[in-house]
Amino acid sequence: MWLALGTTAVVLLALLWDLARPWLRRKLAERRTAAAARRERAAQTGYDPGRERRAEQRARALLRSCVDEEAWAMYRDLGFLRVWGGLGDRARGASYAYLIYPHKPIVAYLPQTGELLNEYCVAFPDQSRPYGSARLPDSDDVLAKWMALTADERHLIAEANMHLPGRQVDPERARRDLLRLARWERTPGGTRRGAHAEGHTPPSTPSRAQAGGQAGELMGGADSVPAA
Repeated sequence: MWLALGTTAVVLLALLWDLARPWLRRKLAERRTAAAARRERAAQTGYDPGRERRAEQRARALLRSCVDEEAWAMYRDLGFLRVWGGLGDRARGASYAYLIYPHKPIVAYLPQTGELLNEYCVAFPDQSRPYGSARLPDSDDVLAKWMALTADERHLIAEANMHLPGRQVDPERARRDLLRLARWERTPGGTRRGAHAEGHTPPSTPSRAQAGGQAGELMGGADSVPAA
């Protein structure tokens, strides 16, 4: 009896194998064809794993050629840029400033107290998608924000999506970066780099309402002062 059952099982397995073998061969051929097609597409597009790194190197060189020596050193050493606010009394200096991060919102803050005001979310996608993505290299993104902010601060802030601090940039990170910036500005010799550059001598500490009023002018009047 057991012998008969064993023989039957062997026969059934052999029959199932004969039935499944064509299906398995077909699936294996399909997988090989798909893999060959992927390799061909990769060869046609000429994908180079190092091209994004080279693109970032070119972007850093372009950024360095566009900003002044202090700004380039700041980005090289700290990974972000500071841009002084353009409103207010230029003779007394800017009462607010911005931090520009790669692929993060622009953060407005009070340089006298380190108080964070707002985040301004802007994007500069590369529609040509040279690397399969509209995301610019980090340094190109920083340069685009710097150029837009320094060329037409009012327009950029008016077009940006404004949020309270902490929406995308961790407030603790921003505060640490402000401390890093303060330490970075104090070089051996006791001179603060950039503290008096271009007439931006920091004034006496303004109130939050005064700074907010100046920043609010960017949005078109006193009624649109950003809430921080």
